[in-house]
Amino acid sequence: MEDTEWNDILREKGIIPEIKQEELEELVDQVIQEHNFKPLEKRDLDELDELEDEEDDRVLEHYRRMRMQAIKEQLANEKYGTVTQISKTDYPVEVTEASKECWVVVHLFQHSVPDSKFMSAVLERLAAKYKATKFVKIVADMCIPNYPDKNVPTLLIYGNGDLQKQIIGLSMFGGKNAENIEMILKGIGAIKGDKKRDDDEEDLFNDNKQKEEESDDDWD
Repeated sequence: MEDTEWNDILREKGIIPEIKQEELEELVDQVIQEHNFKPLEKRDLDELDELEDEEDDRVLEHYRRMRMQAIKEQLANEKYGTVTQISKTDYPVEVTEASKECWVVVHLFQHSVPDSKFMSAVLERLAAKYKATKFVKIVADMCIPNYPDKNVPTLLIYGNGDLQKQIIGLSMFGGKNAENIEMILKGIGAIKGDKKRDDDEEDLFNDNKQKEEESDDDWD
């Protein structure tokens, strides 16, 4: 039931009482419920068609808003896309601090080592594909004095403000295998694709973990 202008005049004259805000909201809710919850058996075909169209529109609109929000969040996170070379003085901010907000993959490299060139090419491709992860590179012995060339390429993977994983040499990836590098980084969680880690990725991740434990002395 709607208020009429006549009822407004009567209220002004004090003949009928004012409707409280709570009562008005309750009245509106009642009307909405009566409209929305009219028994199906009492609706004619036109009303049923209209109800179906309205429901489809509501579902689609809700889905559209959720997708828009997800896309906005994704774009906000995907702000990198390249491998940036840094210096040792950059390391605390560009790596340690940055890893509090996202995963950071650090490539210790040497220009003269062919395996480093291969790793650099793979990481450039991965950086362009997984833009939410920050990829940086630094000359190995400028990061760690006297770091041996036999240990490059080395990947240092940071997350939550700390070093989470170190991978020394291409042998840990099964040689020059770009797919293995991607799969192992996925297994660690440093890069995230559209699906969860599959069985192959997990097996490769576990194999890599065992090799790391066997080669701890490579840092010496």
